[in-house]
Amino acid sequence: MEELVALCKRRGFIFQSSEIYGGLQGLYDYGPLGVELKNNLKQSWWASMVYDRDDVEGLDASILTHPDVLKYSGHEDTFSDPMIDCRSCKSRWRADTLEGSKCPSCKSSDLTDPRPFNLMFKTSVGPIDDGSNFAYLRPETAQQIFTNFKNVVDSTSRTLPFGIAQIGKAFRNEITPRNFIFRVREFEQMELEFFVQPGTDEDWHQKWVDSRLEWWNNQGISSDNIELLTVSGDDLAHYSKSTVDIMYKFPHGVEELEGIANRTDFDLGSHSKNQEELEITAKTAKKQIF
Repeated sequence: MEELVALCKRRGFIFQSSEIYGGLQGLYDYGPLGVELKNNLKQSWWASMVYDRDDVEGLDASILTHPDVLKYSGHEDTFSDPMIDCRSCKSRWRADTLEGSKCPSCKSSDLTDPRPFNLMFKTSVGPIDDGSNFAYLRPETAQQIFTNFKNVVDSTSRTLPFGIAQIGKAFRNEITPRNFIFRVREFEQMELEFFVQPGTDEDWHQKWVDSRLEWWNNQGISSDNIELLTVSGDDLAHYSKSTVDIMYKFPHGVEELEGIANRTDFDLGSHSKNQEELEITAKTAKKQIF
């Protein structure tokens, strides 16, 4: 891994962010060749998702996210990792990445019990930082797709099935960023949400698994380095009915390259339910006023 990191820096692909001041863990800058490689990948994805299809629209939503969006999507309650502290060397780690219940740094077994750590970055909005006006840096690009669903339908007259695609920055306050740029705190996502008629979701899910495998193959990724993982049980995300992960044989091991989830109507249903509650509250308040 050290040789790979050094090569990327020497050839102008990736630099440690703020390196002249000691750097920030889990944050990287893309150099002259790195930014071109990344842009080529994004352009290829966008062309295949939006330009080459007649059933997908594009979106570019804001990074700052209203807290209610992530409250009703379930992220405030579930978007966390189990964190432990080492009492010996004072380091912190994700509990589910430890081997043999020992600290990776000093090998001590004197560890705290795991506790949930929320991965979302908060930031204040406006001139006064009193904790009452805040937003999240979005942890994923999907939620603004769902909250803009009606806007896209109204402005394009789309009917099912159709999709909304977006490329943009996402942020996750990882406990222990690791494996170079694989697990970082600031990154870009390429995301498509495809909306279908109830009862056809499983067929469409399989179609997208096949389509995404074909796309990666067209990017020059050998099928010998790819395998599929069907996620099940407690490993499924709170919004997922079924998920297939495209796994890639990275230098540090086999890890997720892309996730393809059947989210059913979890997100649209959650945000729609909240809007109905707000309308009822508004009508009640109006009756009380008049």
